Amino acid sequence: MTHNKIATGVKHLFLIVGAAIMIMPFVWMLLTSVKTVGESTSLNPFIFFPTVWKWENYVEVIQQNNFLRLYINTFAMMAIRVACSLLFSAMAAYAFARLNFPGKNFFFGLVLFQMMVPTQIFIIPQYLMVDALGMRNTLFALVFPGLVSAFGTFLLRQFFMGLPKELEEAARLDGCNIGQTFLKVMLPLTRSGLMALGIFTALFAFKDMMWPMIVNTSSNAATLSSALAKIQSAYSIDYPELMAASVLAVWPMLAIYIMFQKQFVEGIATSGGKL
Repeated sequence: MTHNKIATGVKHLFLIVGAAIMIMPFVWMLLTSVKTVGESTSLNPFIFFPTVWKWENYVEVIQQNNFLRLYINTFAMMAIRVACSLLFSAMAAYAFARLNFPGKNFFFGLVLFQMMVPTQIFIIPQYLMVDALGMRNTLFALVFPGLVSAFGTFLLRQFFMGLPKELEEAARLDGCNIGQTFLKVMLPLTRSGLMALGIFTALFAFKDMMWPMIVNTSSNAATLSSALAKIQSAYSIDYPELMAASVLAVWPMLAIYIMFQKQFVEGIATSGGKL
């Protein structure tokens, strides 16, 4: 009994240390956001807590950046990417998993090939396509790379392949065609897979920085990640203001995570993946 208590205590100790290590960057970000520039760069002496809490950093950042527009652009991009990814990936995954058609293996090989190569390879072709459509500096330009998802197709295909064939056979005996079988029988059974894909797609879209910086040069079409990158100067960095902007950019996702924590954990656990 004593041995079990010691083992449990050691496990809890490791978990507490790990949690402290994970939360430390957020604490440092919050503290730095209310420091002066001198305090944020001082090493001798090292200043952990600010001597004077300078909340003016938040006021200055908000005045210099239109955060309402940045929030709208970012969450609109996330919502549309998630919707498109779920819709098109589910249809493609069902076709690859349950239907037989000419070239099936070849086309699925193309999906796997897209997952194997770095995403940076597609930036130039995608930029040329958006430019040819005259859609730079628009919401469509932000959403364009996320209209289809090779990862989503592969992930949902594994879910569809795990469903018993008897479900489709019973549906067709009841008079359902392929579309009805997909929408009314098979798709509702992949709820956990759709949830996992939605979570991953939203996180990837929120963290995407390179594509918004390339395709949208206008401040009215920027996202939170690209706006944070532009705050930094080429010669000097105002770390308190940068950290204040980071806090303003991160808090909506933290709030969403707190509200939907159970769904986040279930979706990621079901997918077998990690962030």
